Amino acid sequence: MRVAIHQPQYLPWLGYLDKLDRADVFMLLDTVQFKKNEWQNRNRIRTAQGWQYLTVPVLHEFPQRLDQVRINNQTDWRRKHAQALETHYGKAPYYDRYGAVFHELLSRDWERLSLLNDAVLSVLAEAFGITTKIVRASQFEAREEQTGRLVDLCKALGADCYLAGAGGRGYMNLEEFQAAGITVEFQDFVSPEYAQVYRPFIGGLSSVDLLFNCGGEGFRSVREARAR
Repeated sequence: MRVAIHQPQYLPWLGYLDKLDRADVFMLLDTVQFKKNEWQNRNRIRTAQGWQYLTVPVLHEFPQRLDQVRINNQTDWRRKHAQALETHYGKAPYYDRYGAVFHELLSRDWERLSLLNDAVLSVLAEAFGITTKIVRASQFEAREEQTGRLVDLCKALGADCYLAGAGGRGYMNLEEFQAAGITVEFQDFVSPEYAQVYRPFIGGLSSVDLLFNCGGEGFRSVREARAR
């Protein structure tokens, strides 16, 4: 069984969805420390000027775990995010089909960042036809050390293969995985190019960019790029 483990992200990019799609079980690593100004509470969307961040404001107390981080609802971030999606994707071919889903999601009262990110991921997975089982690391016991944590979580799920991001080569102790009988594969994601509302093409954006421009079937381009 192939397992992938990744920190929850807000409006994650296509590389994140690719990893989810390739795994048999995908674990949301919600037990690690929250890192400000990374992808856990923000992502990028396409605009006529290039791109912009959509950031969820948080009430963060160092060194808080991801599953403990609360959203700062004293700001009108939900309306601003919904408005930004409509402004920049309102003319995209599939906005009418999927825009209401995100407006409904953003109309809810969210207190915890991890729960918001879970819901966003579920919406994207369903839209793209990704059926991978998703679990949370907070449901399991594991060591704190980086490689040890990953090995323990893989063993808890009965994994014989761990799908790691390309950056894992720089910090993972592969011998520890080998000793546990777990094979390690690296993702090496290749981003496809597709039609966007604005030109020229900009990659590395939130997955909503592909969804609004190409629909759920657009994820086929991700799978085809992987097979080359």
